[in-house]
Amino acid sequence: METTSRIDTDGVPGTATAEETPRGAAVARRDVDGYLKAAFPWYGLDEAFTGPRWLMQVGTAADGTVQHGATGHGDEPSVKTDGASADKERFAAVITVAASPVRRSGDGTGVLDATTVSSAAWLAGSGLLAYTWPAQMDHTLRDDWLDQQTETAFTLADDLGSAPWTTLSLPVDGVPVTFHYRESEFGWVLAGSAHEGVHIGAYGRGMSAYGLGFAAIKDIETYA
Repeated sequence: METTSRIDTDGVPGTATAEETPRGAAVARRDVDGYLKAAFPWYGLDEAFTGPRWLMQVGTAADGTVQHGATGHGDEPSVKTDGASADKERFAAVITVAASPVRRSGDGTGVLDATTVSSAAWLAGSGLLAYTWPAQMDHTLRDDWLDQQTETAFTLADDLGSAPWTTLSLPVDGVPVTFHYRESEFGWVLAGSAHEGVHIGAYGRGMSAYGLGFAAIKDIETYA
């Protein structure tokens, strides 16, 4: 699979994490600054979604170049520790990944892999897992479980043309786009390409993916 570097168990390459706990104003300001450094447009749910919107976090290369990031919509999710709390959550996270070919890193220290729709699918699958914790599992076993599940998510993202992936058409900036889509007991994941040199990944629970639409965010600071 052509993708960014293998991602840690928090769902984003390198030191960044795909999820955030509630933050204070200073941290939110830092998050906005990271988004503003991106050389590509950010995507979120379109104006049909009228619920809360919030920032998650960006992922960067070794030279500090912003490569991807996520925006949240709906309830800020908690780790799924019991079925009752998870069933009440209603959220969707949208991941924007800059589309790029294989290239040398900006600091000249190595090579950055190409980013593709599979990259967005892998980030989305890992992000969903970061909020998942089967109720019957002992805390001490979660790391092993998460490693196994994220490896499975990576393998699935490598073959978007086979089951359990299906396809659905969703609007991106008002234009229908074909997305790869799959469901699991933890929630749903989808991935496709936008029209502005980016790939879009998304994951969520309690909110149907079939009614979603995506649009470029005009002012990312409105998410802070």
